[in-house]
Amino acid sequence: MSIKHFLQFSDLTLSEFEYLIERTRFIKHKFKKYEPYHPLLDRTLVMVFEKNSTRTRLSFEAGMHQLGGAAIYLNTRDSQLGRGEPVEDAAQVMSRMCDVIMVRTFGQDIIERFAANSRVPVINGLTNEYHPCQVLADVFTFIEQRGSIAGKTVAWIGDANNMLYSWLQAADVFGFHVNVSTPAGYDIDPALVADTNTHYTLFAKPADACDGAHLVTTDVWTSMGYEEENNARLKAFDGWIVDAAKMQRAQPDALFMHCLPAHRGEEVSADVIDGPQSVVWDEAENRLHVQKALLEYLVLGRV
Repeated sequence: MSIKHFLQFSDLTLSEFEYLIERTRFIKHKFKKYEPYHPLLDRTLVMVFEKNSTRTRLSFEAGMHQLGGAAIYLNTRDSQLGRGEPVEDAAQVMSRMCDVIMVRTFGQDIIERFAANSRVPVINGLTNEYHPCQVLADVFTFIEQRGSIAGKTVAWIGDANNMLYSWLQAADVFGFHVNVSTPAGYDIDPALVADTNTHYTLFAKPADACDGAHLVTTDVWTSMGYEEENNARLKAFDGWIVDAAKMQRAQPDALFMHCLPAHRGEEVSADVIDGPQSVVWDEAENRLHVQKALLEYLVLGRV
């Protein structure tokens, strides 16, 4: 099989995602039944972290072990990448010593350059522009809880960040719609959205974006790397909290999601994230299962 990377959500087709969803169901079922499943026996995943993480490291590392393989953690501060080694050189060397690589970094250009010089599949564990693994887990969680996401409405409340751009790509692939409400000055960058993407609508008021939504989702107001903007963001995002009043504007059985970590009382109220419509813990766990399906597919192809 030719090398296939997962650097942004649009890298795979609807058919491939449908396959991954079915494989995720199968792999998760085995996990819940404590049935060993080791398709990646003697295979190695290298995880390159330039940005810190809890869920990304744990889900990839545990997932690779559960598939029968090994996972190696590299932080750029502790490797030659942190001492100025070119990304292209690092990719050439690493990809000769392992079977798949996950990179969590800052600019999307970094992971694109890395993948262009890799002999093995490369997975985006998060960049400033995209977070495709998280949105894959979110889409799977919705399908698991409510059935097909095609034709449904997702409300995004918050700034235009890597999560939103991946949601917009997912909407284009799966055929659902995204109601987007961002504070002034934190709007969508047209350069990160395909000109042909018509699967979203902009709303000035966040409550209006929630009208009739089947899923309401948000993220922290200050993403990693933007900490110096925290005070300004707290002011700009006043009113953008996902609270009970906004959830009441959504469908009665609407779900709430958050990629975590969350700040209760800022982007989401405690009664929403800890309430009956919240599926954030299932969503977090599903990172493990969808990434196992992704690893299996990228390394072995369809099985």
